Amino acid sequence: MTLSRRKTLALIGGGTILAASGAGAAFVGTRTPGVAQQPWALAGTYGDPRKNALSYGLLAPNPHNLQPWQVGLDGDDALTIYHDKTKRLPETDPFDRQIMIGFGCFVEQMVLAAGAAGYAVDLTLFPDGEDAPAVARATFAEGGMPDPLAAHMMERRSCKEPFTAQEVTGAQANELEMFADIYTDKAMVEALKALTWEAWMVEYETPRTLKESVDLMRMGKAEINASPDGIDLGGAFLEGLMLAGMMNREDLSDPDSISYQQGIDIYHEMLHATPGYAALTSAGNTRADQIEAGRRWLRLNLKTTAMGLSLHPVSQVLQEYPEMAPHYAAAHTLLAREGHTVQMLGRVGYGPRIPRTPRWPLEAKLIDA
Repeated sequence: MTLSRRKTLALIGGGTILAASGAGAAFVGTRTPGVAQQPWALAGTYGDPRKNALSYGLLAPNPHNLQPWQVGLDGDDALTIYHDKTKRLPETDPFDRQIMIGFGCFVEQMVLAAGAAGYAVDLTLFPDGEDAPAVARATFAEGGMPDPLAAHMMERRSCKEPFTAQEVTGAQANELEMFADIYTDKAMVEALKALTWEAWMVEYETPRTLKESVDLMRMGKAEINASPDGIDLGGAFLEGLMLAGMMNREDLSDPDSISYQQGIDIYHEMLHATPGYAALTSAGNTRADQIEAGRRWLRLNLKTTAMGLSLHPVSQVLQEYPEMAPHYAAAHTLLAREGHTVQMLGRVGYGPRIPRTPRWPLEAKLIDA
């Protein structure tokens, strides 16, 4: 395999940038974590319509790939989705707002998959209250209608790579406006580039928030297959660096290391290679609002996929801890009406095709299965 300078730096640079650039998923030959990618191949192969829909739902995007869902099957036609409270991001998402958005993505993809198979889903959010573990209860019945967006579930990705210089056209922006607020004006794009870069540096240079990411890194095929959540760093070349002692968790957290410094360079390139942005806002910020934002984000992601575009969330600026407060306020000044909440912000453009992200199998997420 021939490596570009950027890709070589990404491989040497390590950690956060590998997760952000997609290089960490550039699996090679026998180092492909086949066990961790198997859930993609199994999607839609279950006889039970609930399991079928869930097998697609678990492929949905979610923060740091935590996959914080657990599911109990109720009777013959219902299920309950629970939040596994051991799967949280207390430093960067202390109020679980982004985690709830991830649940919204999960729920929407499950509903779309059910509809594609001819089933309707009657969904009740937080049936036992917002502070209870149950996020949603769903009852399945024949009679659902397919949504055209469901056809793109298997191709959907979150493209964490530099985008090309090709612009998002006005016609494309208008079409996407049905799903989100789209920004392609050059002055606004430049302002958002600066803001998202500054916010990323805050997370990177705050030791406890960087450590949260580093602790979730799965380094090499064996770790990824054993724990197919978190941030995957794999492939033959990377594992060679790990074995040679040239890349480890300590270096990824050390501001004086080459890995740390290269991470800054490469993430700067990626964030600044962006022709447009998409933002989701809501009038309220209840748990139900957060779930709805996730459902909208999933639909936006599927729509961009259908249009041949790429989407990548850049949520650092929306994190709610003290060091990020000035950037959070600036994002709301730019993107939201007074009193409204910016739930999601993402880059939109043309990016390369990237591999499937590791996932836990459905059986691992079923309670008393």
